[in-house]
Amino acid sequence: MERPAWAPQGIDISIPSVARVYDYYLGGSHNFEADREAARAAMEFMPGLPKIMQANRAFMRRAVRYAIAQGVTQFLDIGSGIPTFGNVHEVAQGAHPGARVVYADHDPVAVAHSRAVLEGNPDAGVVAGDLRKPQEILRSVPVSELLDLERPVALMLVAVLHFLEDADDPYAAVAELRSALAPGSLLILSHASFDGIPVPEEQASGTVGVYKNIRSPLVMRSRDAIARFFEGYEMVEPGLVSIARWRPEASLEQEDPFAFSGYAGVGRTA
Repeated sequence: MERPAWAPQGIDISIPSVARVYDYYLGGSHNFEADREAARAAMEFMPGLPKIMQANRAFMRRAVRYAIAQGVTQFLDIGSGIPTFGNVHEVAQGAHPGARVVYADHDPVAVAHSRAVLEGNPDAGVVAGDLRKPQEILRSVPVSELLDLERPVALMLVAVLHFLEDADDPYAAVAELRSALAPGSLLILSHASFDGIPVPEEQASGTVGVYKNIRSPLVMRSRDAIARFFEGYEMVEPGLVSIARWRPEASLEQEDPFAFSGYAGVGRTA
């Protein structure tokens, strides 16, 4: 197996990573054959997976522009993945020069590639960190140097919480992050669910099985279970809705049915 020059030393490129599988769905080039094999296996059950990822990215961009319009110009994106075109810092800084962004991910390829992309950008940084350990992220050098936690921050948890099992206590992690943020902060969140997927749940479960096999369990939560992450937040209109329905910028009539899979929402702290 040929090892590309950009691959950080010390990672086993024969083991798939969800960040790199996601990169493959989005048409990126920072993935290995093991990632592509896992992605293709998952798509056998849900051929619309790339469309779901594209809908997630489009939601992320709309939510970032919403945050900027509300005067929130600081972003903490946890589980940020591998930067692709139109990432948070590009959208935020395009709308508001000087907006500050910190990315956090536990995948070494995502962190290394983020560093390369952000080189020379004084208002953006990246930290190797895990959502299960919020304090390590909050106390990191990039967060302390770039973000003022006394002012509102947009906390971004886009397509990441479904990789935390209930045993990881994701609700406690989200609550811990919320308690560290100033009043007026935003939570921008999307999450996988069987709701809205245009194939039978039994078939979609095949995709869940693929993620389980690559040791990255995909936890499909109900709308009520996802809504619990917003405890302590006031929901922004239109509330917790299918991903494509959160403040769409165009008619949804021609939208791919897979774009309505899962849920997305934005909440604001009092």
